[in-house]
Amino acid sequence: MWSESYTELAKTFQFKNFTEALAFIVKVGILAEKADHHPTIINTYNKVELKLSTHSAGNTVTVKDRSLSAAIDLL
Repeated sequence: MWSESYTELAKTFQFKNFTEALAFIVKVGILAEKADHHPTIINTYNKVELKLSTHSAGNTVTVKDRSLSAAIDLL
């Protein structure tokens, strides 16, 4: 489940190993680039933390963030 504040949506994903985490990051990157959106991605071994906010809207959560988070959840 994504946590939400006024400034961002955030979620941590856990995988079996680093390779799976890295593959997920690449998939997120492809989705993000297609959406012209650039999330904060933090990776530590098998964990990936994502933070979404729309910088052009003053670092707030917009429909752009909600759409990308929904697409990520389908991966």
